[in-house]
Amino acid sequence: MADNNLPGGSPVVDFYNNRSIFITGATGFMGKVLVEKLLRSTNVKKLYLLIRPKRGVQTVKRLEELLASRMFQSLRETQPALLNKVEAICGDITDPGLGISPQDEALLVDEVSVVFHSAATVKFDEELKKSVSMNVKAVLSIIELCKKMEKLESLVHVSTAYCNCDLKEINEEIYPPPSSPKGMIDLCEWMDEATLNEPLMTSKLIGNRPNTYTFTKALAESVLVTEAGSLPVAIVRPSIVVAAWKEPLPGWVDNLNGPTGLIAGAGKGVLRTLHCGRDMVADLVPVDIPINLMCTVAWRTAQHPTNGIPVYNCTSGSTNPIKWGELEAWGFDTLLKYPMENLVWYPGGSFKSSEWANKFCQVMFHYAPAFLVDSVARIIGRKPFMLRICDKIQAATKALEYFTTHEWKWTNNNVLSLQNQQTKADRDVFNFNVGEVHWPDFIDNYVKGTRQYVFKEDMSSLPAARKQLRRLYWVDRTVQILVFIMFWKVLLCNSETASKLWNFLLGLIVRFARMLPIGNEI
Repeated sequence: MADNNLPGGSPVVDFYNNRSIFITGATGFMGKVLVEKLLRSTNVKKLYLLIRPKRGVQTVKRLEELLASRMFQSLRETQPALLNKVEAICGDITDPGLGISPQDEALLVDEVSVVFHSAATVKFDEELKKSVSMNVKAVLSIIELCKKMEKLESLVHVSTAYCNCDLKEINEEIYPPPSSPKGMIDLCEWMDEATLNEPLMTSKLIGNRPNTYTFTKALAESVLVTEAGSLPVAIVRPSIVVAAWKEPLPGWVDNLNGPTGLIAGAGKGVLRTLHCGRDMVADLVPVDIPINLMCTVAWRTAQHPTNGIPVYNCTSGSTNPIKWGELEAWGFDTLLKYPMENLVWYPGGSFKSSEWANKFCQVMFHYAPAFLVDSVARIIGRKPFMLRICDKIQAATKALEYFTTHEWKWTNNNVLSLQNQQTKADRDVFNFNVGEVHWPDFIDNYVKGTRQYVFKEDMSSLPAARKQLRRLYWVDRTVQILVFIMFWKVLLCNSETASKLWNFLLGLIVRFARMLPIGNEI
């Protein structure tokens, strides 16, 4: 272990010494963090990553792109030899046998002792057929492969804390599935895809689950119960996974899913309203929390086998809750401290507890201004873009709405018990104690991380961004006053006066629009 300069006295670090690991979903958000963590904090022999060719880019090239990303920069600069431990396995979780060649399968069967299955579609409104294929059928393929591995000591399956969201209190146990997994797989095989994916049909099939994601993740857990047999399996259920707390970089995030999209939209000034229960717990977990837990769970599963399948609810609400209203308040404060580049408007708006108030504000503060800006863009010869952005925001917030307007209570006794079993060295290396997260500081890093890693905006641009923010503040206030005066005049004055005021307001917006970076990616 000397080549990593690893700390001594950590049973979990020692467990990974000279082991070969197989990881699915390694190019996803959590998968990337897992790969980096195992390389940096353990002395694994090999990491085999299942990667599929994508849009003409071959597997090996996709691996090169993965290891060239910002999160691996420290390893590239300090211990570049560690990257040679990573090897791509060409395959696809939707193919029979994961699409792995006989030669690669033989390699995995002979070498691998730990498997992390994190590949899945996390798109809430994914088509049912695709969701069943990726989230359910793939688990059967993983089980089939693992049963051939003579050295296998741990199979860690990444589920979601929301797979049983039909319940209000969710324990660390596997509940009866909402449907027959094999029956659903068979249905997806013979039923016409267009009929199956029709919204009304999908709604009937998934029953009381809000979307195909939670439905199929529940089916996947049931598959493990019925098909895994004596395999050493454990399930980790994260809640809403957000930016990194500490590792690999504070605030690191690489996508616009979930709350990250809210921060990005509000930061750019285009998200002004959200249907949300301010006093409800937003069960956020920084990505390095479940990753450290997964690494520890693999060790625990190998060292202390059990008869059943242990479940670990990786949540924050019962230990260190943060409410949606707190995320809103702290988030807006931070967005004003660290404004983003190319703002469309001054950040503002608020969360709405009323669905109808939210819909009204969407029309007034999303679509009406977007229509106006796009109209102006056409007048000055630029490509309209705001209505398209509003449609994307509407779809994203609608998919998230179920989770921002409901609240759950999860027990996490298994997580706390495992935490108590850690040595001090284990806690230093694999800290999954979400109780230590200080949310205001975390939100600061989250906003900065969204700025740096999602939008690729260097922190050196902050002075210019703050200057633009100040200018937009006065523009925003001026427009508010003018709109108020216009409506007042419409009620009290003649139509000619109202027309003049409207033309003046339109002229102001035209002049402002000429300053906008219209066409930039938001």
